[in-house]
Amino acid sequence: MSKVRSRTVPTRSMESPLPKTRRASRAMLGERADSVARNGRSLAKLVQTLGGTFARELRIHLAGRKPSEIFKWFLASIFFGARISETIAVRTYREFENEGLVDPRKIVDRGWDGLTVVLDSGGYVRYDFKTATKLLDVSRALLEKYGGNLNSLHTIASDARDLERRLKALGKGIGDVTANIFLRELRGIWPKAEPLPSELVLTAAKNLGLIPKAMADQRETLQLLKERWRDEGNSPKGFADFEAALVRWGLALRKQSRSQSANKRITHRPGVTVQTDSRPRTRRSVPTV
Repeated sequence: MSKVRSRTVPTRSMESPLPKTRRASRAMLGERADSVARNGRSLAKLVQTLGGTFARELRIHLAGRKPSEIFKWFLASIFFGARISETIAVRTYREFENEGLVDPRKIVDRGWDGLTVVLDSGGYVRYDFKTATKLLDVSRALLEKYGGNLNSLHTIASDARDLERRLKALGKGIGDVTANIFLRELRGIWPKAEPLPSELVLTAAKNLGLIPKAMADQRETLQLLKERWRDEGNSPKGFADFEAALVRWGLALRKQSRSQSANKRITHRPGVTVQTDSRPRTRRSVPTV
């Protein structure tokens, strides 16, 4: 079947939560920084401020280990793992959910052309061809090797590293980033789900004073963060929420950094006033936890 077809680029929804301007983005981050500063001394309150797992936000219930729910999160993780905005990833997942395409068999049955239409509807235009192929390959591999059940993949895996290897072996498009996103929120649910913390987590933890600035070892970082969470009297099952909150803060810091870099590239023009103070607002306003 030919994969050459015409397509329409969807316009941004009026309900999109994306900031309309950099000024709005900076203001939102500033408000979030102030809130983190007020609640940052309690890790539990930090989670309340920043938000917990992304799966829960998508109304995906992982705790019961139902194969259908775990596959939903796997699908969402594939979208989150691409170089697109969080808004588009969420919108695309919602389109798949609305179409009933949250099952590997149904994805295979829909076919390549049908998948690209749904991906386009979610705003996944730049990667729709490649992602449609990826979803088909991964769904077929999951059905053939594990009967479509990711719990079976986890059971067969010998340890945490083998679990990651088996996930990535499902298809070329499942790399370290997607595997980390997926397994991070299954920590405490799947015993073998023990991914190392991402760079976003390290950045956020250092910014909040949770780990030493010089710490670079991911295993040591994970151990220290677990100890801090436990020492505060929090349940180990809630650690995934804490880690997700750090990811959210890391994303906010990265967004702020990019905005500041863009400001530095603005050239002075006659009659135009440019704000030159691009000092981070979070370094001094967020206390050591």
